[in-house]
Amino acid sequence: MPAILTSMSMPFCFRGLSRIRPVLRPLTFALSSVLCCAFLTIGCADDDALGGTNTQTSAEELGASSSSEQSKSAPSSNSGEASTPHIHAEGEKAPRNPNERPIPAFEGTTLDGSRLAMRDLIGQRVLLFFFNPEVEPARELSRAVATIEQEASTHNFKVVGIGVGTNSNILAEFAAAEGLEFPILDDSGGSISRKLRIRSPSTLIGVAADGYMDFGLRNFPLDGDIVGSIEEMLRENLRLTIPPQGSPGSLYAFSHAPALGVVSMSNGDVLETKDLEGRAAIVIFFLHTCPHCHRALASIKATLESFDAELRPRLVAISIQNAPSAVRKSLKDLDLDYFDPYLDPGGKATERWGVTGGVPVVLVLDQEGQIRHRSSGWNDRRDPGLVRMKVAKAAGARVPMLLEPKGYSGNDVCGVCHEQEHAAWQFTAHSTAFSTLVAHAADRRTDCVGCHVVGFEETGGFDFRRQPAHLENVGCESCHGRGGPHLTPNFVPRDAAGQHDYQHVCSTCHNPKHSLGFDYAEFQPRVSHRKIVSLSDTERADLLGGSGPIRNLLPTSADYVGSNACQGCHQAEFATWETSPHGHSVRTLERSGKSNETECLTCHTTAFGKPGGFPATAKVADHADLARVGCESCHGPGGDHIGETAKRVGTILSLGDKCDSCVILKVCGDCHDEANDSGFQFKIDERIDAQRHGTIDSAATRLEGESADRERLREAFSLLAMTEAR
Repeated sequence: MPAILTSMSMPFCFRGLSRIRPVLRPLTFALSSVLCCAFLTIGCADDDALGGTNTQTSAEELGASSSSEQSKSAPSSNSGEASTPHIHAEGEKAPRNPNERPIPAFEGTTLDGSRLAMRDLIGQRVLLFFFNPEVEPARELSRAVATIEQEASTHNFKVVGIGVGTNSNILAEFAAAEGLEFPILDDSGGSISRKLRIRSPSTLIGVAADGYMDFGLRNFPLDGDIVGSIEEMLRENLRLTIPPQGSPGSLYAFSHAPALGVVSMSNGDVLETKDLEGRAAIVIFFLHTCPHCHRALASIKATLESFDAELRPRLVAISIQNAPSAVRKSLKDLDLDYFDPYLDPGGKATERWGVTGGVPVVLVLDQEGQIRHRSSGWNDRRDPGLVRMKVAKAAGARVPMLLEPKGYSGNDVCGVCHEQEHAAWQFTAHSTAFSTLVAHAADRRTDCVGCHVVGFEETGGFDFRRQPAHLENVGCESCHGRGGPHLTPNFVPRDAAGQHDYQHVCSTCHNPKHSLGFDYAEFQPRVSHRKIVSLSDTERADLLGGSGPIRNLLPTSADYVGSNACQGCHQAEFATWETSPHGHSVRTLERSGKSNETECLTCHTTAFGKPGGFPATAKVADHADLARVGCESCHGPGGDHIGETAKRVGTILSLGDKCDSCVILKVCGDCHDEANDSGFQFKIDERIDAQRHGTIDSAATRLEGESADRERLREAFSLLAMTEAR
């Protein structure tokens, strides 16, 4: 049986690739084998292919670490000290898991007659939308996809429709009626579908930027809010913002359990969701032939036995196959007949509860019928303890502290007891740190991922083979240590006054190379649990949507002097820059007749309206040196940098040693924003390479005590004087 790799690397039994009501947080699937097998097979995944969740794999085994010349060891978090990320070669990427597969190459003709091939799409994420306009729910699917497509440019993905099972005329009429603006390939002949082995008329496939399959969805609902359900599925899989339930800034937002309507196998009574209120409950959807379900049921039995009778939660175990005799026999043979199973005639509860992917699916409900936990699949190492803690919390019982003894536990474990802190964390940029890498196609870069996940290259931490979703993002243990103070009490050092020095922890990632202008005192409130909890719902919503305090990334105390003043010391750099688009940026405005428009001159001149910069009311012809995007536009004002006795270090911003995506993007982003240069942020590396004109070994970064070239300085001063004389 082919292996299937889930995003959480959990063993599970397969039922098809779709998810209904993702607000219930069902599992996202990462396809790793031939796609049709994933769509058509019902059975158990291969544990070994899933990365062996009970096996720890070192970074060296994965090939993720760089050579000893490029790496330096970081203190192990297991020792109780703050960890410093390892250093990897810039752009180094971890190899793919052998079980993962790139999507087969294909090409076709769009409805407007142009050719489009999968190879042309590599470099950004792709959503492939297979649909037959004559088969439900094609209309609802297209509307959900069209809504999501509006965010494609800001999240670096492209939507490609693939029409199947009909003809080009019907496809064109459907696309026009629905207002679909993304390219649609005519696959009425079925060549693309056969190559990808797609047999469903409605399928959504996510492809990573490197061409590997990321997720697949099908078996969509046919009633209720179909468009909303599909849109939420896509948002979660594409890592887009999911609109919150209730108030946008509400600290706690738990979903109420959907309707049940399942039937008892013992007496035929119908169980409804309202019947569960007043006592905590465990709901599990299972398949009687699934070994992972068997282990989950055995673990749940032990969990229930740990409670006193008055607090013991109710168990609702629902078979996804209506085969009473087979279910009874299987449970009895395995000594798991300790409960009364329920059946789901017609599969309505299974659909409403979003169980159309893998089983087991385990949910914990509190006494008010709110969903406090949901997991898909079963990880023998992680799930028993997590479910037991969640159930105890929901039942109002004492919560046992079941942390991972030799690895990292993850935020959801910490959040059982530290519920308020966990809720506040979800309003921080830390909570979406890994999604940032995914959007920039950098989620496999070993020089980036360490500051966007928990415990990278540490025992039991994030690794590329298992890809544990619970260790994605900057989590609790990134700042508080493995297991927090319970397991690593010395992780956060103390200052002279005996207070925890979190600034020391933050600085391992928020350093000049990656976080220019970072001010701990200014940014700490944006991640402070206490501060976020104290905010109103409106303030928290603003915090979630904001980009942080506005920072002056360039020095501000000096006057601007123009690019000609830089030429004497930086002749090679100046010559390269002068022939670049920045060197003649005003020409673009002149060609479009906008050379006198203030809004445009702000980004096409040097330091518009600032001391020494391009005067706000001046004519372009009168200030030729400043009428371009000059050296100081990117490196800051040079007034304190020039002069025979001027201090070189710290008076100008060197960019050659800075991270393109983390720092240079922010410098460029004021002008190269979405309104003026759509998609720039996702092309930063190639755009910077095209503009690159120097090295870090320059006057800007010369060490203290090093002598400057006096002759070159004199040439620079003479050139500046001649320019001013004109």
